[in-house]
Amino acid sequence: MIQFDKVSKRYSTGQEALSGLSLELAAGEMTFLTGHSGAGKSTLLKLIMLMERPTHGQLLVNGKNLNRLHRSQVPYYRRNVGVVFQNHQLLFDRSAFDNVALPLLVSGHQPREVGRRVRAALDKVGLLDKEKMNPITLSGGEQQRLGIARAVVHKPRILLADEPTGNLDPQLSSEIMDLFRQFCEVGVTVLIATHDVDLISRMGLRLLRLEQGKLIHDGVPGYAA
Repeated sequence: MIQFDKVSKRYSTGQEALSGLSLELAAGEMTFLTGHSGAGKSTLLKLIMLMERPTHGQLLVNGKNLNRLHRSQVPYYRRNVGVVFQNHQLLFDRSAFDNVALPLLVSGHQPREVGRRVRAALDKVGLLDKEKMNPITLSGGEQQRLGIARAVVHKPRILLADEPTGNLDPQLSSEIMDLFRQFCEVGVTVLIATHDVDLISRMGLRLLRLEQGKLIHDGVPGYAA
């Protein structure tokens, strides 16, 4: 599904955020990404989102070389990528329903289809009964679940999460992880960037660890790469 082939990224400032990165993520795989601040995690996610392009190397998603994707094709590509942020990035001047509907409206879906998909996404995260509420009235865990509903409402094949449990207690973190697992079960590739060591250890899933832009570990926590 996602293949990095000797990918490097150097910014105009001279900073080399990634260096010779090679790895593969399979469809339906759930993987953690960790590393110190500045290790390259955000850059890796931005490359998959096509917010940045590699300086060297090849990045392929579902067999397509993103380096060769024309700018006009980027919006269509991004419809296959959902993103969950730590700070939710919700719009507090709109209802929960309208927040989730936004990606579909931008894509030009018909109102009836928008309603059907939004309510299905809200139901999936347990917020169907709160569709008319303003997100500011929701708890932190509910806001995070609302952000997940918005990320998956257009049925992406890839789901990226940047510190999705950073502000949540262990029980709420487990609930969010259960949601991610359910998406994996229907073939969605999930990549989660996190510093939560306890969460990583508890889940026992594949871990990618970056250090100064290089991949220094790829495997289950506690075992050598």
